[in-house]
Amino acid sequence: MDRRHFLQWSSALALTPLLVRKSWAEGMADMPGMDHAAMGHGAGDVASMPAADSLGLPRGLPLSSLSRLQNHGGAGRLVGQLAAAPVKLPLLPGKPATTFWAYNGQIPGPAIVAWEGDAVSLQFTNQLSQPSTIHWHGMPVPATQDGNPHDPVLPGQTRDYQFRLPADSAASYWYHPHPHGYTGQQAYMGLAGVFVVKSRHDPLAHLPEQWLVLSDLKLDAQGQIAANGAADQHDGREGQFVLINGGWQPVIGLAEGERQRWRIWNACSARILKLALPAHDVQLVGTDGGLIATPRGIDTLLLSPGERAEIVITGRFAAGKASALQALPYHRGKAMGPEQSTTLTLATISRTGSKATAELPTTLRPIAGLGAPAVKRVVEFSENMADPSAMFLINGKKFDMNRVDFSGKVGQVEEWDIVSQAHMDHPFHIHGTQFQVLARTDDGVWQDEPFLAWRDVVNIPAGETVRLRFVQHLPGLRMFHCHILEHEDAGMMATLDVQA
Repeated sequence: MDRRHFLQWSSALALTPLLVRKSWAEGMADMPGMDHAAMGHGAGDVASMPAADSLGLPRGLPLSSLSRLQNHGGAGRLVGQLAAAPVKLPLLPGKPATTFWAYNGQIPGPAIVAWEGDAVSLQFTNQLSQPSTIHWHGMPVPATQDGNPHDPVLPGQTRDYQFRLPADSAASYWYHPHPHGYTGQQAYMGLAGVFVVKSRHDPLAHLPEQWLVLSDLKLDAQGQIAANGAADQHDGREGQFVLINGGWQPVIGLAEGERQRWRIWNACSARILKLALPAHDVQLVGTDGGLIATPRGIDTLLLSPGERAEIVITGRFAAGKASALQALPYHRGKAMGPEQSTTLTLATISRTGSKATAELPTTLRPIAGLGAPAVKRVVEFSENMADPSAMFLINGKKFDMNRVDFSGKVGQVEEWDIVSQAHMDHPFHIHGTQFQVLARTDDGVWQDEPFLAWRDVVNIPAGETVRLRFVQHLPGLRMFHCHILEHEDAGMMATLDVQA
């Protein structure tokens, strides 16, 4: 995307007097999740963090599989327990154990697996020193069970989340905290896990699967998780390490000719990942809301925070091409921290012999377009650099827990234009449903979306617009917000009240 129309703004920022920038930092120091001791010293910012190689984090180990949550229910029922609590885990050789906040003591949290039609009952216990919730990201659950910030679970309290998974809901979801003002900190401390809903009519069930949870880790010189600094609060937090399933640059086995199905989650707070597997054949087969209609060959895959994708990779091991999962350079408009300007190796793909190539169906799932909208709305993301207490806005307003921004109706098709009047990318997320992207602008020129898919996160590049449609099938209060967690915490969030 051409960001010429933001060069003037960026130049002005570069020339902004130091005292003005300091006042922004002082204003952000009062936000929840900000370490006040770090302010003014850059202690929480990437530029002042130890280099990744200097810390000695082990790398190159086999990809860790995700442990499963124990199911105490019978057929058609998922019953389990999750507890959020501090835990110390050995991480760096010669350093004290690193303190994380974890679900059931695991990083990432235990993988939850259920089937379409299952009744789900999950008991959550908050053993943290601050309020928390569990948000079932992307899942079609009742508003009262969605873990939104209006339903906090206070320290020491327990709450039961109960819902039933409807038909045609098979997809790669995930779960994470959503208490207003604390979401970013709780996520970067380690609280996140995946929730996979399966179908008994899955056309790709014959393929072996790899599950990859991509997350950022930022460590200080003592090997502890670093606090946020001013750049983190403004740009969104990125760390020295991009982990997969908690491991740094793991090794993934793949045979020549073998087809594997990969489910990929971007569980980073703010990092946008432009993924590539240059040596191999890659087909996109699914997005946030499950399978797409037909496989689509791709060279790169852009995942903003909160997004998921399913791909089918066929081992090719072409001579002269890196056999690795890479994150290509991507500039998202950061103002206070460095952009990713080099290619990162996220995992090495190791050849494990040769195998016959399994069939890849040409048809995966029917997806019908939504009808004409009953309502059209405009949602504008903007930034107000003059006021550190209200810097990230939706339709000119900072989130207010007591305000309803829009009112809608169950079963009603809504069309929204998500407009970025901002200098950086902002990924849009809405609760309670999946949407279809119809079109988007590229340097201001409208382009139709090339295929239909169900999504709950879409990146809105600086200065651009994305047009989408959705239907909310259940009543209640639904959040929509930027999924850069620091921006969400700072107020880039609003509410849709869906009435029966």
